[in-house]
Amino acid sequence: MLRRNGSRGCSADRLAKEFGVSVRTVKRDLAALENSGAPVWSRPGPGGGYGLAIGASFPPVSLSPAQAVALMAAVSAAPDAPYADLAAAGVQKILDVLDPRTRARAAELAGRVWVNAAPPSSRTIRSALEAAMVEQRVVRIRYTTPDGATTTRDVEPVLFASTNGTWYLVGWCRLRTAMRWFTVSRIERASVTTTPCTGHTIEEVGEPPANARPVHGQAT
Repeated sequence: MLRRNGSRGCSADRLAKEFGVSVRTVKRDLAALENSGAPVWSRPGPGGGYGLAIGASFPPVSLSPAQAVALMAAVSAAPDAPYADLAAAGVQKILDVLDPRTRARAAELAGRVWVNAAPPSSRTIRSALEAAMVEQRVVRIRYTTPDGATTTRDVEPVLFASTNGTWYLVGWCRLRTAMRWFTVSRIERASVTTTPCTGHTIEEVGEPPANARPVHGQAT
């Protein structure tokens, strides 16, 4: 985003709004970027902001047009997946640093890939579940079962799982004192508590189906 704004720069408020974080987080990340050697400049006062020095460059990202479109398609086809918003932001960062020719070819190829994905569940709910998983804190959910019973439960998140296109939160249910699978789309409300999880492990969930596997950064 700093690159796109050129010499005009971009305010911390605008960056925070774009990425859904606090201004404090933006300033911390910009300081870390500057400390890593990136030529970031700042201009205080009204109309000020942050930007990159003219002619600044970062190490190139080497992707083919097909690889870039593969990332775009994967993210677009799974808007309900955990951390999908972060994945979309990551893909945009990659596209921003591609050379113009590759980016143009990727844009042309992307027009040949259509996606009709189901609308994602509430962003607020997913954000709470994602944060609870990262921070390993108990999440309080209001949940309606398939037979229509609604309860409020405290859950210790253990993993996210996808089966036949449906996403589940798998965790230790403190109400039932057992491991349970909660369909994310049936969670009506979710909030992260200050209570840390007690250490329930993936092994307690049981053996995954034969065709199931954790996500990896590379094929295995």
